[in-house]
Amino acid sequence: MDNLIDKINIGAELKTNIIYCGDNKDILATLPEKSVDLIYADPPFFSNRHYEVIWNDGAEIRAFDDRWKGGINQYVKWIRPRLRECHRVLKDTGSIYLHCDWHANAYLRILMDVIFGHGNFQNEIIWCYKGGGIATKQFKRKHDTLLFYSKSNEYTFNPPTILRGYDKFYKGGVKVKSNGKALEDWWSDIPSRGTATNAKEWIGYPTQKPESLLKRIMEASSNKGDIVLDPFCGCGTTLAVAQQLSRQWIGIDVSQTACRMIKDRLVKLGANNIIMENMPTTVEELKAISAYAFQDWVIHKINGVPQSKKSGDAGVDGWTFMEHEPVQVKQQESVGSPLMQQFQSAIRATGNKTGYFYAFSFSKPAYEEVARAETNDGITINLITIRELLEGK
Repeated sequence: MDNLIDKINIGAELKTNIIYCGDNKDILATLPEKSVDLIYADPPFFSNRHYEVIWNDGAEIRAFDDRWKGGINQYVKWIRPRLRECHRVLKDTGSIYLHCDWHANAYLRILMDVIFGHGNFQNEIIWCYKGGGIATKQFKRKHDTLLFYSKSNEYTFNPPTILRGYDKFYKGGVKVKSNGKALEDWWSDIPSRGTATNAKEWIGYPTQKPESLLKRIMEASSNKGDIVLDPFCGCGTTLAVAQQLSRQWIGIDVSQTACRMIKDRLVKLGANNIIMENMPTTVEELKAISAYAFQDWVIHKINGVPQSKKSGDAGVDGWTFMEHEPVQVKQQESVGSPLMQQFQSAIRATGNKTGYFYAFSFSKPAYEEVARAETNDGITINLITIRELLEGK
């Protein structure tokens, strides 16, 4: 988060259709007070499951480690300032939905009462779903909790209804459709994943939530043109739904990989003029990010395909998009001939004759080895520096 405050213009008019990369505690502090209509917050659950470190970015791993040291008390300490900032940026007519499960919902309910006020508690929504798993010593745990709080007693709420389907009996020989019924605070009609209605949404993010869940929240607690904030936006479902429902949106995530993927998802939905804030744009910034984030940045920059293996990749970090030629990435200066020789073996193993190697700089022996490989073995290794990549060469 170096120089974050310098990069974001505090006091300026609120920007929307923007994705911030970084710690949401720092970024929320830069947003104007009382500027957001609706917040959906789906923080990492206190479950100690390592799948919550989705992207393997260094910043994400550090955030994960910080949450768990000290147990539940540390988790509450970690999330408290973030929820306080959510309260600060929420308009007096706004609402927040905090998504949690049984691991910490009791602690979070008390914390939300303190921050938002017990009188502004509106609902504890139970989202029920089916799924696998076997429970031998208790009932199967198959629900999440959504804590719905308003900022004041004057807040946006459009009472949702759900259809009953068709009445059991015909009226005058005609089957009549019901006008629907008011929705209760338990939702069992929204499947978690893998059904015919939502399978096309899933992009491989383990904690991803269905678009229909966010659609119900957004239609109930905001109107067209309102500003929706997701401070833990992950794979971007909140932003995608906001885009489809003609809401303005702001997303924050600590993972650079996630932020780039969210942008791609929104572009496919027709979003334009998307602002990406606090992403690396210079050689110095790229040297400072984690090795994995750097690798991902390069592959994304060349519109390549990332290697599916996170380890044991045999020297191939990704593939070019059109020709599916191997790519290797090193966050190093003066890459030498030994790595060129290893990459030659990797190129041969893939059945290719051409590969691409990206680094900050290459040594003279590296260029000599590349020339030898092309002359003697017919293998072409294209050496591209990161500065050249930034300059569009």
